[in-house]
Amino acid sequence: MPGMAANPSIFERIELPKDKYQIIWLSWKIPNKDEPLSSYAKRMVEEVVKNEPIVLIGVSFGGVLVEEMSKFVTIKRLIIISSVKTKHELPRRMKIARDTGVYKILPTSLLDYIAHIEKLPVGNLIRKRLKLYQQYLSVNDKEYLDWAIEEMLCWRQEEPIKGIIHIHGDEDLVFPIKNIKNCIVIPKGTHIMILNKYKWFNKHLPELITEGKIKT
Repeated sequence: MPGMAANPSIFERIELPKDKYQIIWLSWKIPNKDEPLSSYAKRMVEEVVKNEPIVLIGVSFGGVLVEEMSKFVTIKRLIIISSVKTKHELPRRMKIARDTGVYKILPTSLLDYIAHIEKLPVGNLIRKRLKLYQQYLSVNDKEYLDWAIEEMLCWRQEEPIKGIIHIHGDEDLVFPIKNIKNCIVIPKGTHIMILNKYKWFNKHLPELITEGKIKT
């Protein structure tokens, strides 16, 4: 499951042995009105899961979603990347946004204007980043974004799910490593390391799936 507003092409460089695994890329659906995350997760499970047990892998908010999905299906392994295991791992700024309700006035509709920014006289670095956003952040429906932000900030998970595997970068600015406990740390890994650290994932994911840990 990709991160918030992202499409599953973020996994395009992730390769697992084809004779052992069938990979299913999951995409965000537009939530129903006032739909809680648990209900959304159950609906996602019912629509995509055909056989059990399964391996669930999620990035960022997608990690939170697969944690909720795991409560409705038999899993072999639950793996989250650049995400959080409980509400206690959220950074202070997100907790403040949650407690004050300021997230409710965030101008999420501004994401619709990314395509128009390209027409402005901006530098090459900004232009490259805009291309990246356009390629991977394709879910710009305002109802979805408002829902996703609220569900992320107001997630109520108190304790980590038993057996969960958490992979996190030590340079993640969205969910700083200082707030994260009991994880596999990726040196120089950022919040988007699923894109630029894909070689590490291709090397270690099969072992994590079968053994539940990396042998040293």
